[in-house]
Amino acid sequence: MTDPSAPDAAAGASEDRLAADATAVDTVEEMTVLVVDNYDSFAYNLVQYLGEVVTTADWLPEVADGEVVVRRNDAIDVAGIRELDPDAIVVSPGPGTPEEAGVSMPIFSDLDYPTLGVCLGHQALCAVNGAPVRRAEAVVHGKPSTVGHDGRGIFANLPDRLEVGRYHSLAVERADLPDCLTETARTEDVSGSEATGGSSDERSESDGEAGVVMGVRHDDRPHVGVQFHPESILTEHGKQMIESFCRAALEGSL
Repeated sequence: MTDPSAPDAAAGASEDRLAADATAVDTVEEMTVLVVDNYDSFAYNLVQYLGEVVTTADWLPEVADGEVVVRRNDAIDVAGIRELDPDAIVVSPGPGTPEEAGVSMPIFSDLDYPTLGVCLGHQALCAVNGAPVRRAEAVVHGKPSTVGHDGRGIFANLPDRLEVGRYHSLAVERADLPDCLTETARTEDVSGSEATGGSSDERSESDGEAGVVMGVRHDDRPHVGVQFHPESILTEHGKQMIESFCRAALEGSL
């Protein structure tokens, strides 16, 4: 926590960081985002959001242009990604396990590009860093959950609690997270007063079990993951999350 007795120093550091971030964005002439498609139709919802962000975001300079490149998980390798040299990578949802998802795991083990893993991509990030991916206690497909988050990175400037769309039968347990991964979001306790909307029974049916890991951030590498789907119609502020990811990728603030 910031020392409250030294507000001037904290404010100065914050101003310096914001100035550096603004410079980083202002020097961008174009933004290239690679989407690794894990053979999932949701990938193209992500592509649509990303395409809108990198071509219309008002925080990009007017001269900036953007491109979203899509490659199937078996149509590009680590060397190909290095050759493409994207500004950011999004690893999409998909069927199966991380080990079956082509280049998805090597992206997190071998590369340091700013990367967002979604659902299966999130599981790949966790698996690479030693967290076992297990069958979830409650299989959740196409249902909303209330999620609390840390307000950083892709969750910046969002309400403390959000409704998000979940579509998964696998999950990572909090107790299994390695030291290098910080939990950034989890499902709320549906039996407590913090959960909002509907009766307790309705929320329990909708949310599945409480306390499920919904987001992680690597402590030393620019890698983040979310178990839910930002691109789903069930997710509140999903496009804003994608925009925050893109901006944080350019600013180096994931």
